Amino acid sequence: MGCIAFIDEVVFHQLLHWHHFYDRSTTSAGLVSDGLLHAFSWFASVASLFLLADLRRKKSWAIKRWVSGLLIGAGFFQLYDGIVHHKLMQIHQIRYGVDLTIYDWSWNIAGALLLIAGVVGLFASGRHSSSAEQKAFKDE
Repeated sequence: MGCIAFIDEVVFHQLLHWHHFYDRSTTSAGLVSDGLLHAFSWFASVASLFLLADLRRKKSWAIKRWVSGLLIGAGFFQLYDGIVHHKLMQIHQIRYGVDLTIYDWSWNIAGALLLIAGVVGLFASGRHSSSAEQKAFKDE
């Protein structure tokens, strides 16, 4: 989730200037909210790197499962942002001054596709690794 939050904040908040994390107040409040989102994304990413380093140290890191987890986190974050933040809480929209329909559908469909790809990859890697583990166990 930290990676996609970082990408969202940099691309849509800083580079494109489409919105702030919290747009229901002043521009200053929006910038502070962007800073908090940026801090969260960095904290989550750094914490995840420590967990990844621990998995590598234990020689139990499986790249397919890691990529699947990355996709699940990205898809969940994007769907949560699109449904809860954009529509239910209305703390910001993707863009202002345009018809939001195509943006909302694109945002949420992309999030759903990321989530589905991650779940499919996770199940595929689970079956693959368990059969490999069974083979290794039989060889012993």
